[in-house]
Amino acid sequence: MKDVYILLGSNQGDRQDFLSRAVEMINDRAGRIIKKSLIYVSDSWGFEDPVPFLNQVIEIETNLAPANLLDQLLTIEVQLGRIRPFEGCGCSIPMSIETGKDPAQEVNRAYGSRTIDLDILFYGQQMVFTDTLMVPHPRLHERRFTLVPMNEIAPEMTHPLLKKTMSMLLRDCGDRSTVTALNTADY
Repeated sequence: MKDVYILLGSNQGDRQDFLSRAVEMINDRAGRIIKKSLIYVSDSWGFEDPVPFLNQVIEIETNLAPANLLDQLLTIEVQLGRIRPFEGCGCSIPMSIETGKDPAQEVNRAYGSRTIDLDILFYGQQMVFTDTLMVPHPRLHERRFTLVPMNEIAPEMTHPLLKKTMSMLLRDCGDRSTVTALNTADY
């Protein structure tokens, strides 16, 4: 069994419902949920959108290998209406070098509005680097919308590459965007 952390995000449609349904589907298909953070509200990251994101981090216990877990999460995304603009994880966007296109334009293609986004942040302390999956997530330390909920449920967890705890990464994060706990009375 591996302890895995997954980031959930939504900024289209009934965002809370998409998060709730994704959590249920993950629990049914991918692994038993151990912890859930609060739901947080944040502005879009990497692109402009007037609708804020709802984000949550969950910890699951799973027997699935990383590639199989990714397959399950991608299937859940599709079943909840997610449409990806291109193949790949969007983590490194290597095609910009190969095509000669502006890397900033390629990165912007990786981000957009979505009904649901499910990202594997950590798979135990294991590191996975393939064409379709990078774990630990290569940008999690740059994003408050990931670090705030991650710090809530696992502040002392150490990043296997950066050798810093989640609370240290949050403290040192250069992203100053606002991330606030969802007030259910507002939604």
